Amino acid sequence: MNLYPLTRLLRRAWLVALLAGLSSITMAAEKNYTVTAPDGVKLAVQESGNPNGPTVIFIHGLLGSRLNWERQTSSPELQRFRMVTYDLRGHGLSDMPTNVDAYTDGRRYADDLNAVIKATGSNRPVLVGWSLGGVVMSNYLAAYGDAGIGGVMYVDGVIELNAALITSHPDVYAGLASDDLKTHLQAVRTFLALCFHTQPDIATSDLLLSNASMASWTMTRATPSMTVSVAEGLPKAGVPVLMLYGAKDELVQVQPSIARAKQLNAHIQTTIYENSGHAPFLEEAARFNHDLAKFMELANAAANDRR
Repeated sequence: MNLYPLTRLLRRAWLVALLAGLSSITMAAEKNYTVTAPDGVKLAVQESGNPNGPTVIFIHGLLGSRLNWERQTSSPELQRFRMVTYDLRGHGLSDMPTNVDAYTDGRRYADDLNAVIKATGSNRPVLVGWSLGGVVMSNYLAAYGDAGIGGVMYVDGVIELNAALITSHPDVYAGLASDDLKTHLQAVRTFLALCFHTQPDIATSDLLLSNASMASWTMTRATPSMTVSVAEGLPKAGVPVLMLYGAKDELVQVQPSIARAKQLNAHIQTTIYENSGHAPFLEEAARFNHDLAKFMELANAAANDRR
């Protein structure tokens, strides 16, 4: 019996498997670099997933960083997409200006996002913004419109920074602004606990707490005074817009926020996760990742129709 053809076939199969494995490793390789905003602030940017796939840009919330999105960037279902994360100014590994104006002027956050979109060469990316990330997206829409993006997903997004839409926790926010270290750190811990209906495991909680403790105190104090241009921004969104909220959110008033958003843009779609709090992308990660994948497909189809 001539075993050569069989041996050659096995070697070929092994080579194909090896190349496929190397390809997946290369595809999943993470890139880390900085992007400079118009005012000189350097932003830490990361990429993972398929570098040739449709792009999604994740925007974290107050006291967060790119680490908030690890259950998305590590999701097998989302690896076909090019996933871009970045640390907002005053957070994570990005610069932390000491002047208050760097944080109260919401246009600067819009310019940061635009700088990331341009530097990454993203073609009609889908924007996914959690909590304060919703403000960033609204300010981006107000400044730049929707011509450069494919869709917008607000995840328990802050629509406006006013008492009608934000749940009152005066002691917590006073503690976050405190100069006393212990008071500040206790407020950070309480704030993070309020983000969840189902509290995360200890390892995740410790990581999020360490992450939050790195954030700029100047930024934390200034954020409640940040300008929000949602009334100018949301009406400009002709691309698909999805507002996804956890029904048990203890930081944002869900139904009033949705009502306000729909008042500005009647085409907004909504999804409610009944068993989640303020962080459904962590509390129900598998469901969220599946819904995000479907939204990416919808946004990409809509973008093709617009061409």
